[in-house]
Amino acid sequence: MIDFLFPKLHTEGYRFLAIAAIITFILLLISNFLGLLSFILTIWIYYFFRDPDRFPINDENYLLSPADGVISQIIQTNGPNELGLENALFVEVDTSNTVSIDSFLSKGKRHFGKIDSAVHCAYPRSPQWGTRFEELMPEGLKDDLFNQLGGAIFFSQRLFLFFRNQGYGNLVHVASIQGVAAPKFEHYKSTEMVSPIEYSAIKSGIISITRYLAKYCKGENVRVNCISPGGILDNQPTIFLDKYNQTCSNKGMLDSIDLNGTIVYLLSDMSKYVNGQNLIIDDGWIL
Repeated sequence: MIDFLFPKLHTEGYRFLAIAAIITFILLLISNFLGLLSFILTIWIYYFFRDPDRFPINDENYLLSPADGVISQIIQTNGPNELGLENALFVEVDTSNTVSIDSFLSKGKRHFGKIDSAVHCAYPRSPQWGTRFEELMPEGLKDDLFNQLGGAIFFSQRLFLFFRNQGYGNLVHVASIQGVAAPKFEHYKSTEMVSPIEYSAIKSGIISITRYLAKYCKGENVRVNCISPGGILDNQPTIFLDKYNQTCSNKGMLDSIDLNGTIVYLLSDMSKYVNGQNLIIDDGWIL
């Protein structure tokens, strides 16, 4: 009951609450009525910035609202016109589920008439993802290996069958430099960041899958390649970024948009005779 009446306050709310309390005190010296109104406003600010405990629901049958509100409608829609995506199709797909993948491909073909190419960059993670090597548990490892590496295999399988039936196709996987070389563990010192061993195993596996499929698809008019990006900027701590950037040639940590040129190249006819290759995009990190 106490927690309900006096919930935990979000850190961003303290300054606003303090300002409101000071204003309330000043107004009380001037007028009881104005002070009362300001006191009510202060209470509203307190409850506006409440920060109750939130618990994720790891169940695909439920959708968790990102705010303290009510989800009024869930629909499948195309992209917004202002972004030039009016003909885009957004479809949720489980890459470890063949039925889901086949449904995804059917919807794509129905919408566009054909599917020329695909980029597999799914990155599902279990709740145990990011565990240190010494603390790794079997269940989390099995989930991540199946969902990521298994997902890449099953996505490739369904795409191969689709492309074979279509008569052509082009698949690009997204691996990582950590599938090519070991992490530079000295970059992680003095941070809470972890480079999971399963990440390296999964990404090196994706590179192997790419080469396997390129040979397997011989004569099918289907190409398979992959890219291995370096680190992508994502609010990493400054101490990590400084060490990482020192090992690169120019820019250092990349933005996701820096991968676009290489991906477009692999999807285009400019690379029509490139097959089974892993293109590294890391600003020289691996050197």
